[in-house]
Amino acid sequence: MTREEFEALVLDTYGIRADYPFEEDFETGVFRHENGKWFAIAMKISERKLGKCSDMTTNIVNFKCAPDVIESIAGVEQGVYRAYHMNKTHWLTVSLEECDDDTISWLMGISYDLTRSKTKRKG
Repeated sequence: MTREEFEALVLDTYGIRADYPFEEDFETGVFRHENGKWFAIAMKISERKLGKCSDMTTNIVNFKCAPDVIESIAGVEQGVYRAYHMNKTHWLTVSLEECDDDTISWLMGISYDLTRSKTKRKG
């Protein structure tokens, strides 16, 4: 999946476009709920930051995820890594070029659900 395809997927699924909150950085896009919470952050990084022996850059997305899911797929599923630049217990990194589209969509849904506002029960 390309970065453009990922951004189109988020827009088609949730009606959300990335914002670029970091001064002088027009590549790192944050996808957030109306409540301001991030459910994905897309950026370009060196493959070395994923433990590879290459200085080539790759497009990644960080997703929030349940710790047990992270434990079961990070380093096992192709293109899924422990989080780069985020809390490694609750976030993981997906290489858009390596990971299959279904896994990206699935993880995006998990992240979206984990970060959305909870509805209050009347009781």
